[in-house]
Amino acid sequence: MRYRKLGKSGLFVHPIALGTMQFGWTADEPTAFAIMDAFVEAGGNLIDTADIYSTWAPGNPGGVSEEIIGRWLKSRGLRDRVIVATKVRGPMGPGGSEGRNHPLQREGLSRVWIMRAVEDSLRRLQIDHIDLYQVHWVDNQVPIEETLSALTDLVRKGYVRYIGCSNFSAWRLMQALWASDKHGFESFISIQPEYSLTMPTRMNFERELARVCETYGLGVIPYSPLAGGFLTGKYRRDQPLPESVRAQGIASGRFSEQNWKILDKVLEIAQQRGAHPAQVALAWQLSRPFITAPIVGANSVQQLQDLLPAAQLQLSAEEVAALNEVSSWPLSRTEREV
Repeated sequence: MRYRKLGKSGLFVHPIALGTMQFGWTADEPTAFAIMDAFVEAGGNLIDTADIYSTWAPGNPGGVSEEIIGRWLKSRGLRDRVIVATKVRGPMGPGGSEGRNHPLQREGLSRVWIMRAVEDSLRRLQIDHIDLYQVHWVDNQVPIEETLSALTDLVRKGYVRYIGCSNFSAWRLMQALWASDKHGFESFISIQPEYSLTMPTRMNFERELARVCETYGLGVIPYSPLAGGFLTGKYRRDQPLPESVRAQGIASGRFSEQNWKILDKVLEIAQQRGAHPAQVALAWQLSRPFITAPIVGANSVQQLQDLLPAAQLQLSAEEVAALNEVSSWPLSRTEREV
């Protein structure tokens, strides 16, 4: 297996990363342990989580996914085999109840909260450093310079190895890169955006963010590369939704005519290749020059094992072109820059 360099860092990651939002939500702890065991056994090494996972689940105050990962790391003794990535920004507490309107104010990207949050994450994960610490999304109430200054201190103290971001627009990412350059702060080495073949998700990332990442050498570790399960083929035209806690949300945003055509093409290529549709969707993403490793989630070992072969599935130039065409959009003048 050829590992991929994450941006300009010294981290080399498996082409498929493991997301853990479902741990403590739709996957209990024994299932989560089994999934992580299977992931590492297959050569996987980047495990991504966040402090807020998953405050929206009943009775979940946040930090549960990190705690499960921490207990797994301790029980397996695999710290040196795993790149641990987590995030800070969102409000903690059940339903995000302990945000800025709560006396604890456990939210945001201020220096005071970042310094508290990182210690909480380290304690839950039972590790002495985080390999990739990511800001989950923008905090427009805090200057980016304050955020980057705090993150720089964490790197210098050895609490964090590298920093990244998620859910940033192109101009926000450029603002952060400029601030790091101007003030000598640590710079983001990666971004975690939503990205998949479906529309408008593909367009939203490729219009500007993809070019920023290519130009400035940021790694890209997208979440929801299968469009919340849409690209697995379990959703079909004019058929009832499958029973799933996420099905309604998937239906509301992705059941467009173009996306059905995209899915048809994925299914066609999968049938020709004798592959799972999800493997084709992931292989297309791995063919993109700006992508490092898509992040996949699984609620069972079998689901994970259905996805991992995508790392070795090489689509032909004709197959990639066909998928590009069916998921294309009318280009604006600025997108036509050469």
